[in-house]
Amino acid sequence: MVPFRFEKAPTIQAAIGAAQAGGRYIAGGTTLIDLMREEVERPEHLVDVNALPMEGIRAEGSDLLIGALARMSDVAAHPQTLRLQPLVAEALIEGASPQLRNMASIGGNLLQRARCPYFRMLDARCNKRDPGSGCSAIEGVNSGHAILGTSQHCVATHPSDLAVALVALDATLRVQGPQGERTFPVDDLYRLPGDTPHLEHTLRPAELIVEVRVPGGAHARRARYLKVRDRASYEFAVVSTAAALQIEGGSIRVARLAAGGVGTRPWRLRASEQELIGKAPERRVFEAAARISLDGARALSGNRYKLELLPRTIVRALEMAAQVA
Repeated sequence: MVPFRFEKAPTIQAAIGAAQAGGRYIAGGTTLIDLMREEVERPEHLVDVNALPMEGIRAEGSDLLIGALARMSDVAAHPQTLRLQPLVAEALIEGASPQLRNMASIGGNLLQRARCPYFRMLDARCNKRDPGSGCSAIEGVNSGHAILGTSQHCVATHPSDLAVALVALDATLRVQGPQGERTFPVDDLYRLPGDTPHLEHTLRPAELIVEVRVPGGAHARRARYLKVRDRASYEFAVVSTAAALQIEGGSIRVARLAAGGVGTRPWRLRASEQELIGKAPERRVFEAAARISLDGARALSGNRYKLELLPRTIVRALEMAAQVA
């Protein structure tokens, strides 16, 4: 690990000022410290934001508000999360081991870097780590890589389970930076790789995530997160689906769907959602909606199985959500 300077920020404005001077924010450090050990990331200046007042978890009407410094374990176990947003709790529990959940912050979880072995291998070509060097995954071992949103420069999947749930639920972020405060959808946080895969998010320089707002509703309480992985213990998703339904009078009035493990960003399935509206919550309807999820998919040599696994995962997640009392 290369030498670095470390400071604790006493206020949000002090943190932003330190970031403007070249500092990198650190909270739980469960991703950044790992990458620093492997010298994938080499920040010269870390700004500890743990003292900032951004840990709150509260309800505002039917909405759930989560401070960016709240720990994953605290959010997953909070009574208001369980009451208003069980999908968020389930995604958090599925997203990491107990030890990591106790350390990792919500903001850090949303900004974790790509889960691609070539990104962490300094002797491999990776456009995220070294722009313009190429992508070893395209012709290499790519069974865990993306089939949606890929480009000739990057096929890495987005790693966050929580982000998939938040995108499905139309959650928004409140951020602060040198130009003040702004709010925008979590879905707008993530970039497609295109020609610039090293640019992963839309935060402006020195901006800090302060809070996440998850809007409530009947669909949010009838929701499930299904994660398929290589082993039962902690592991990143091979394919996952966040599904939320509002069912009235025997038909689907509201549907929310997003997928993980298959896209270069959390993948909102809006066309599949529209296919569900006004129809009965039954398997043939779910299967028709799931087929649409593959529009634009491009498989690699090792991940063609995801073309079959994604629709199956969507159907099962929808069935699980429909069974919620």
